[in-house]
Amino acid sequence: MGYPMAKNLKAKLAPDDTLIIHDVNLSATGRFMDQHDAHKSIFVAEDTAQVARQSDTLLTVLPEPAHVRAAYDSIINAHKHSPFSERNTPCLFIDCSTIDPITSRSIASSVTSTFGESATFLDAPMSGGVVGALAAKLTFMLGCTDPALVPRATQVLSLMGARVVHLGPQGSGVSGKLANNYLLALANLATAEAMSMGIRWGLDPKTLAGMINTSTGRCWPSEVNNPVPGVLERGAPADRDYEGGFGISLMRKDLGLAMEAAEKTGVCNEMGKEALRCYQEAEKDPKCRGKDFSSIYRWIDGPVVDGSKPSNDED
Repeated sequence: MGYPMAKNLKAKLAPDDTLIIHDVNLSATGRFMDQHDAHKSIFVAEDTAQVARQSDTLLTVLPEPAHVRAAYDSIINAHKHSPFSERNTPCLFIDCSTIDPITSRSIASSVTSTFGESATFLDAPMSGGVVGALAAKLTFMLGCTDPALVPRATQVLSLMGARVVHLGPQGSGVSGKLANNYLLALANLATAEAMSMGIRWGLDPKTLAGMINTSTGRCWPSEVNNPVPGVLERGAPADRDYEGGFGISLMRKDLGLAMEAAEKTGVCNEMGKEALRCYQEAEKDPKCRGKDFSSIYRWIDGPVVDGSKPSNDED
């Protein structure tokens, strides 16, 4: 996700702006520099703290809560050891990762206690996947307590996306994202089961999907990311052996985070418990491992278009 987002930033930033990048994967930053011919307005930082020290706006995109915590701990520790220089404009730390609200709010509190008014931590997880990142069509869900900072954050995020939704104070962005992905996880599993039902009952897969997508069962997993190969005219990960798209391990992670947050706040999530078990098992299945989350259709042993069942052998 970070790579195409950085490309869109570079393409749309003002000519006198500088883009500073960092990734633990050095081949990724090297490839980025090669593609931009080592442009003078792009620099590779040694670590996250160096990016923060030299930037007015810092964007982070990381897989897990522990990674986000470690990144900002390094920034905070670097500032304590050698204070960052004063700036005319307070620095914005915008985290676009999907993490839990408790961790996000804890990091925000640590940033405030360390930097005071010179830096603010916002959460802005995104929806749209790799395809959305490539096309700069992402939707960002913004958690920002100070309304005066919303336009500035929106301006930056709009360089990488088509829509920025301010959901409320800091922590609201990740809360909204987890609620959305909780629903998406359940809808994806239900779509896989419903398609399997209809096909086994003798319905043509395309006709079945077309009916669902003009009826009350219509949803994103049925209309855009249908789990049955050959059903959608414009194609889906299912038509590419479930390659690309949103990984099943990431969906398992997001559903787990949503469940954990729900349990801590006393929210009923009976459907989520069974869905999480399904994703945990499907993630380990050779037919689904490393694939798009719609590959859970394989885990439930859904029939392929010709009516035969997929092999249980590893791909």
